[in-house]
Amino acid sequence: MSKRVTGPELERLIQLLSRLPGLGPRSARRAALHLVKKKEPLLVPLAAAMAEVVEKVKVCGTCGNIDTQSPCTICLDPRRDISTIIIVEDVSDLWALERASALRASYHVLGGTLSPLDGIGPEDLTIASLVDRVATGDVNEVIIAVNATVEGQTTAHYITEQLDDFNISISRLAHGVPVGGELDYLDEGTLLAAMRARTKF
Repeated sequence: MSKRVTGPELERLIQLLSRLPGLGPRSARRAALHLVKKKEPLLVPLAAAMAEVVEKVKVCGTCGNIDTQSPCTICLDPRRDISTIIIVEDVSDLWALERASALRASYHVLGGTLSPLDGIGPEDLTIASLVDRVATGDVNEVIIAVNATVEGQTTAHYITEQLDDFNISISRLAHGVPVGGELDYLDEGTLLAAMRARTKF
């Protein structure tokens, strides 16, 4: 059993930081120590920013994005093509596509993927509200941009079945060789997907 060397307040900060993705107990301890050492220039403004986020940030009632308003900035953007919906697993995926400026379409965040082993079924995701959005008749295309995992594939197939009765185009992101990638370093699954999704030159 390790001996506690700090007060309960600092221990609580360390424990909370250790719950963040990518931070274990040691990294959380180092981060907490750094924050305390830089109290005025870093810790105080960070605490204020976090308090503001708690008060103002909300989930968009339309697409599931995180913003300070609902509908969010993306949903309210008149330059968006609302006839095309890009389906993503999480908000981080939405942000990644936005950084890439891939397509000025609208989004739908599922909130995860189907995973029977983890007890995650269709009712735990926002699939029903996606079907409702498509049912309005304003949507012509749905792009399923989920991760290339077993759960992602299962979710993609389920969504395709749910949207089968609508007269819309359903597509998926291409999988394969990344830009700048070398064939020798790629796994067999990626090479197989790239070969199957080959395009004319």
